[in-house]
Amino acid sequence: MNNTEYYDRLGVTKDASQDEIKKAYRKMSKKYHPDINKDPGAEEKYKEIQEAYETLGDEQKRAAYDQYGSAGTDGGFGGFDSSGFGGFEDIFSSFFGGGASRNPNAPRQGDDLQYRVNLQFEEAVFGTEKEVHYNREATCHTCKGSGAKPGTSPITCGKCHGSGVINVDTQTPLGMMRRQVTCDVCHGSGKEIKEPCQTCHGTGHEKQSHKVSVKIPAGVETGQQIRLAGQGEAGFNGGPYGDLFVIINVLKSDKFERDGSTIYYSLNINFVQAALGDTVEVPTVHGNVELAIPAGTQTGKTFRLKGKGAPRLRGNGQGDQHVTVKVVTPTKLNDAQKEALQAFAKASGIDPVHPKKKGFFNKVKDAFDEM
Repeated sequence: MNNTEYYDRLGVTKDASQDEIKKAYRKMSKKYHPDINKDPGAEEKYKEIQEAYETLGDEQKRAAYDQYGSAGTDGGFGGFDSSGFGGFEDIFSSFFGGGASRNPNAPRQGDDLQYRVNLQFEEAVFGTEKEVHYNREATCHTCKGSGAKPGTSPITCGKCHGSGVINVDTQTPLGMMRRQVTCDVCHGSGKEIKEPCQTCHGTGHEKQSHKVSVKIPAGVETGQQIRLAGQGEAGFNGGPYGDLFVIINVLKSDKFERDGSTIYYSLNINFVQAALGDTVEVPTVHGNVELAIPAGTQTGKTFRLKGKGAPRLRGNGQGDQHVTVKVVTPTKLNDAQKEALQAFAKASGIDPVHPKKKGFFNKVKDAFDEM
């Protein structure tokens, strides 16, 4: 065996996190559990998955496996050198059952889940309430999570006596050594189910279509999350449900942009309004408001509308809206507009009918352009 086979059995890469390994193990063990999968070879496959997780699910054993391959897990230490002595100590400890063992019958909390919810721009600003629908692993309604057929109960495993592990003696170059492995009868649960529940096939869980209402506070932003306790997947051995984390995604607005509690708006005005000044209506998420444009306003000028932004999540009041002015030049003019602009040009000392003659260098440039 090389030092990637255990990863291949679980369908993960060597750089997978412990959480990824755990999830892969749960998925694969459910798929090939002998009480569920009756295909030829399923039980053998299940044992291989258990063996892989026994090593990769333990940080010390995984480190030894990565460094020594199968030698790090079955007692064959050929090929190690003194530079790996720290790893050798970890292996030695694992053979003698070092460290506290987990009680397989202890209640364990279920896995957490994530759900991404899309919000309109205004919903994120003012807050809203959403009903989310998703699938989860729930406690089996037939057996109430025991995994046993109604009227029966799981019994203590006769091979491991409820511990979930058994001792295995292995002959090594250092002599006979003893290590603990997952019980091959109860598969680490410490219990035997003689008559599995027909609904969950002995797992104690069943798929459930679930819905829950979530209150979205005012002022949320993309990437923030809301935790709903007990809305995740069912626990084990009577343990509590995991949590649901609702991930916020705020959709873009066709009018506004936002950074925290500040909202930004771009306002187009014509050059007459910019030159002479005007009072205009500006949209905000709180409704239209009037904004005075002073005479001589230039493109890029920004005005602040106090308190017209988004609420601050921590309850520290309201943000502002910034309005940036853009002076738009008209592309089409009627005769009256042209006459008015020509009069303006003359009053400004500009002759639009007879523009200044071109200089010498401009004449030369035009001559070359015509060649």
